[in-house]
Amino acid sequence: MIAPSAGTIIATRRGSIAGDRAASSRVWSSLRRDRAGLFGLAIVGLFFLVAVGVWLGWLGQGWSAADGGRWESAGPDHWLGTNVLGQDIFQRAVYSVRTAFEIGLLVALLSTLLGALLGGLSGWYSHSWVDDSILWLKGVLDSIPFYLFVAAVAFALQGWPWAMHLAMIATFWTTTGRLVRGEVMRLKSREFVLSARAIGLPVHLILLRHILPNTLHILLVQATIAFVAAIKTEVILSFLGLGVQDGVSWGLMLAESTQEVLAGHFNNFLAASLMLFLLLLGFNLLADAMQDAFDPRQNAL
Repeated sequence: MIAPSAGTIIATRRGSIAGDRAASSRVWSSLRRDRAGLFGLAIVGLFFLVAVGVWLGWLGQGWSAADGGRWESAGPDHWLGTNVLGQDIFQRAVYSVRTAFEIGLLVALLSTLLGALLGGLSGWYSHSWVDDSILWLKGVLDSIPFYLFVAAVAFALQGWPWAMHLAMIATFWTTTGRLVRGEVMRLKSREFVLSARAIGLPVHLILLRHILPNTLHILLVQATIAFVAAIKTEVILSFLGLGVQDGVSWGLMLAESTQEVLAGHFNNFLAASLMLFLLLLGFNLLADAMQDAFDPRQNAL
């Protein structure tokens, strides 16, 4: 067998890049036509601007100040009233946007990265002991009830500030890993990969430079889904007392509201629930639009 020349490899790679650019153009064209997806993107963008405002110290900085009366009604001083401690509900809800994005971004990024790496190794070494080991680990994690496992890990590491993040990252990578594995198994027989192997490029360079970048469509969608799952999980764990310890989140606000609702005060509950609903709605609409845009059957129409 005659090894391909460098010119052949470059030409093959250029053809692949040209095809990828054409596919990217179709994807963005599909996203621009999806009104629901654009609406979701606008919602996410608005919440992100709020989070940036909190990070810069422009918004929500008085979330912990108990400078109001107990359960004050909404007014010019406190737009959504106050809670039982006299803290401003609106500022707490706004500051919780920062908490949601910090947790969502970190968990989505690391779990997607972990899934890409393990899925890439599993797909490249398919039907070997490496593949079997990763699939076994994935099967074990998937066999445990999700919220039970996350709550158990968070409880076992309670007091450590990153316990909740670690619990979610340890479980969220499995779906990404499965999808990336299948895509890598398909891509490793492509001409540009065979050419790279023929000239002796090491496996890690082939995976990082040639294969995993071609799974970006999977990673983007999965990162969006992981972001949504991370926010929902944080709310549940914080509601149970296993989530955010130093700070405030929508989960903590909902936990506080359980006693307030019984006393006839609904502002805390409504503020946290509405903002959580809007952010999750935005991400779900965006994720659905991205899945449709990256679907080759949709692009073929």
